[in-house]
Amino acid sequence: MEMIIDFPKGLRVDAHLGKFTIRTDQPLSSGGEETAPTPFALFLASLGTCAGAYVLSFCRQRNLPTEKIRLVQRTERDTATGMISRIQLEIQVPEDFPEKYYDALVRSANQCIVKKHLENPPHFEVFTKVV
Repeated sequence: MEMIIDFPKGLRVDAHLGKFTIRTDQPLSSGGEETAPTPFALFLASLGTCAGAYVLSFCRQRNLPTEKIRLVQRTERDTATGMISRIQLEIQVPEDFPEKYYDALVRSANQCIVKKHLENPPHFEVFTKVV
């Protein structure tokens, strides 16, 4: 898979993947125009939406309604490093959702490929090339 990253204007950094463009920007307080989420916010959103896709798939396979299900993602930062030290994913279900599926929903969310990559990170190579 190849993604092209460019700098359209200001502090925007966009990623082009096939027919999609993923836009990012910086907050006003950092000199950006705040026209899009920050790259880090998208990183965190990829975790929540990935887990959500697995929960959605689980429910659809069992014809369970999903309209009132939502995931709430919370993060905690280490005060010394500023790094994220904890991520919680809370799967909220309506009262009438069958309790027998609660654990299975959690197992489904834990199958998220983004989460698995965080748990087993890839090797990074960063280099410069003249074109």
